[in-house]
Amino acid sequence: MLSIQGGAAFAKTLFPVLGPFGTTTLRVSLAALLLLAVLRPNLRQFSRADWLAVLPYGVSLGLMNLAFYAAVQHLPLGLAVTFEFVGPLLLALFMSRKPLDFVWVALAGLGIVLIAPHGGQLGQAGQAAPLHLGGVALALLAGAFWVVYILAGGAMGRRVSGTAGVVAGMLVAAVISLPLGILQSGSKLLHPPLLLAGLGVALLSSALPYTLEMRALRALPANVFGVLMSLEPAIAALSGLLFLGEHLTPQQWLALLCVVGASAGISLTGRGAAHTEPEPVN
Repeated sequence: MLSIQGGAAFAKTLFPVLGPFGTTTLRVSLAALLLLAVLRPNLRQFSRADWLAVLPYGVSLGLMNLAFYAAVQHLPLGLAVTFEFVGPLLLALFMSRKPLDFVWVALAGLGIVLIAPHGGQLGQAGQAAPLHLGGVALALLAGAFWVVYILAGGAMGRRVSGTAGVVAGMLVAAVISLPLGILQSGSKLLHPPLLLAGLGVALLSSALPYTLEMRALRALPANVFGVLMSLEPAIAALSGLLFLGEHLTPQQWLALLCVVGASAGISLTGRGAAHTEPEPVN
């Protein structure tokens, strides 16, 4: 999570030059090439049915990245991740349906209510700036694509064994993001310093955390993994504070902690399926 959110903070510094779509394109494309080179899957053995299983996974992965980086352009990192978490949180509720889980949903709802009418971050005068509603919508959209990614990833995993499907999905995500990246950034995508920066984002946000999460999932029970993953909005907010100077109000920190608590609670009492899929996004 430190790697993912540190990478997201670093990626945001590239927005003035590349924009969110250009940054997404570099991140996803270079991550796909890295995974292809390191894991060396035999994609030639894929059947038509295999690719039909991979496509929804890759498309949702690409759209999730595009929507999230577009949201981060308008929102502090911590708030963007908090809104994005609404998607998998609702999925976990749907898959569990235990009475206690409605308590966690109410806690998450309280967190969103605490954020929604108030500002995005503290300005120089200590007052909260207006919350960018377009950014909120994009973060929620990224959360919706995260749900599709989780469901499609489960279906793909039942069809394609090993890591080959993940690499193929990342390649599909790169193809999805490439047109928008070229449209927004053009030839800047090929500038060596920006390519190097994009490689750093790809390593921090995709290659390294994916490897660590695969090892963690083999070593930890799913509910423990889910509880730990629930800390991500808080880590995102700390990354935004340390690396980008994004200050949240005390009420926004309280709202964020409500969502973290709800996510951890539903991981302990529910099936936790929404948090047992690696998240190569933020």
